[in-house]
Amino acid sequence: MYKAHINETNNSVQSVKEHCLSTAELARQYCIDKLNDVVYTMGILHDVGKYQRSFQQKITYGKNIRVEHSTCGAVAAKEKYGNALLLIMQYCIAGHHSGIPDGGYANDTDDMTTLSGRLKRKFEDYSAYKEELELFDIDEKQFNEFLCQNCRSQKDIIEKFAFLTRYCFSCLTDADSNDTAEFCNGVQNREMKSDFEKCLNRINGRFSSFECTTELQKSRSMIQQQVYNKSDVSSEIYLMNMPTGSGKTLCSMKFALERAIKTNKKRIIYVIPYNSIIDQTADLFENLFEEDAQILRHQSSFSYDDLDVSEDYKNVVRQATENWNARIIITTAVQFFQSIYANKRGKLRKMHNMADSVIVFDEAHLMPINFLQPCLRAISYITKLLNSEAVFLTATMPDFHRLINKYSLPDSKITNLIDDTSLFEKFRKCSYVNIGTVDYDSLIAKACNNPSALIVVNKRSTARNIYSLCCGKKFHLSTYMSAYDRKNTIDKIKDELNKLEADYPGLQNVPDDRKITVVSTSLIEAGVDLDFYCVFRELSGLDSILQAGGRCNREGKRKSAEVFIFSLDSESRSESSDERANITKGLLAEFSDISCSESIKNYYDRLFFINDENIIKNSISEKCSDLRSIPFSKYAEDFEIIDSNTVSVVVARDDTSRQLIEDIKNTGFGNHRKLQKYAFSVYRYEFEELFKQHVVDDYKSGIWCLTNSDYYDENIGVIFEAKDYFID
Repeated sequence: MYKAHINETNNSVQSVKEHCLSTAELARQYCIDKLNDVVYTMGILHDVGKYQRSFQQKITYGKNIRVEHSTCGAVAAKEKYGNALLLIMQYCIAGHHSGIPDGGYANDTDDMTTLSGRLKRKFEDYSAYKEELELFDIDEKQFNEFLCQNCRSQKDIIEKFAFLTRYCFSCLTDADSNDTAEFCNGVQNREMKSDFEKCLNRINGRFSSFECTTELQKSRSMIQQQVYNKSDVSSEIYLMNMPTGSGKTLCSMKFALERAIKTNKKRIIYVIPYNSIIDQTADLFENLFEEDAQILRHQSSFSYDDLDVSEDYKNVVRQATENWNARIIITTAVQFFQSIYANKRGKLRKMHNMADSVIVFDEAHLMPINFLQPCLRAISYITKLLNSEAVFLTATMPDFHRLINKYSLPDSKITNLIDDTSLFEKFRKCSYVNIGTVDYDSLIAKACNNPSALIVVNKRSTARNIYSLCCGKKFHLSTYMSAYDRKNTIDKIKDELNKLEADYPGLQNVPDDRKITVVSTSLIEAGVDLDFYCVFRELSGLDSILQAGGRCNREGKRKSAEVFIFSLDSESRSESSDERANITKGLLAEFSDISCSESIKNYYDRLFFINDENIIKNSISEKCSDLRSIPFSKYAEDFEIIDSNTVSVVVARDDTSRQLIEDIKNTGFGNHRKLQKYAFSVYRYEFEELFKQHVVDDYKSGIWCLTNSDYYDENIGVIFEAKDYFID
């Protein structure tokens, strides 16, 4: 018997034949019909290198030798298959342990890690696989037709081939991992359960409990009804353009549940742009659905280890986090798109479970411009090829019809869920006033004259400077602070705002010592449910300004409120180079109401026109011209939606974080996920300053920790110079 695995608990043996057949069958089950023969064959071939004599000696006698087995299946595939069909098998099989390799070039040598280089390596005889495993014919013409369908150019073919390669790799590696885990550890691939019917009943019950007596409440209900009226309309991408305060979050989940039930979808994936706002959405759904939904939260700042749940449940969650075997998933845009454009099995395993899903993209307008084409392509492929549906949700909707047609698939079926926008006017709870250039003192004086004021600026250093000059009851928010302190601060702000409302109905005659001023960066603009008397927003992109406006008179309790748009005389140079701010400046001169739909359309038209080259520059087809030389590994390494020019530093904020940091000191290892909420971010040059002052150390763990508490303040975050001490 040729051995593939040995169960160390009971010394049972799984043969290579058994493992390959089981992996092949699982991969087929995970895959769409048009590719299931392809991934089945990958499963058959993926471990044929284990038929080598040296591998059998290694597994039988525990010899400490390195035996490459992954590439053997890629070489063997060439005996029966050819062209693009062969190539997709070779990329996946050769990379099923180390990750999909770069294709490389014909003159690559066998010491190189590219696919071309690896295929030139010599291996021991593994032909015994032919006596135990059978390869079937695959219709190459049919595969090529499927590959070329919807493609307008060679670049389109490269993009689609790269997507399908990652998808097939996902099916193969998840099947391989699950079969191995079940045999070696007795771990079955258990799904996190959710009952869509019961969840829909709960959400319907929540909506029926809402009062619908005021004009605003009636308008909200009528806008939402437009969405529900189209729940029977079949489409690939739905656009849900709803104003702030119209109940977008619950409405989108109700629509997703209805579509999932009607079309028998396996899961709902809710994609949120930032870690900083995912908690609010996750808590909303978890509290609403209770025991009817086991919601998987996949985000870098959340750890199930912190929850008071059974170890068995934690094990189920850990596995579901790896392959998204859950019915309702809440994740971030970074996790979602990097799980599509990665090349390692650790990230790509979950990609096949994006099929047969309803995927909601909250704040869809925040898709990064520099990666807009890859993001739109991925969504188009998932919806057109993998039987999924996408919902784009935002209050400031770009012209996604045009963008998808231009930068992705021209025949994607797109449906507007909101046709009548006349009711949007009812949700205009504030007016936007441009007050021009101001200095710190005049800005603060104007803001502090209100019962509650939010000042949003573009830079963290600016926020800190303004906060230091404010008097009275003041709060500061920026990523110089840890997520732990930001959350605590937001909770304090909510509490103070609620007390102010209770003590001074209508916010009349509020004494100076009770007036509230919050100074923040843009992190407060999306998903943070706060309501201020007035808002001051530094000139920026129109979408940012309107998002800030969503924090002004949020509940519509007053007939009028104002958002003041300002420029700082100290920031004039940096502002002039900000294309988003410059576009907004032009719109302020053209429109009396910059929040109107025509203004929003103009903003995005100009923004995307200016950035046409940036939109396409990070597509993988811009990096190669041939299927044989696709740089899967290099592209995955460079695919960073979030600017990598920052460094995260962990700071001790409570007993838990102190113990986690102590563990790093003692062992050199740390739990990234548990530590995430205790981390703040700094630019690299700022990190260098901290490093020079010897106040950061990673204890050889790769996790940087602040070693001197004098360099951190819970109200403003990291401090770049030590506090002064006076000795009496």
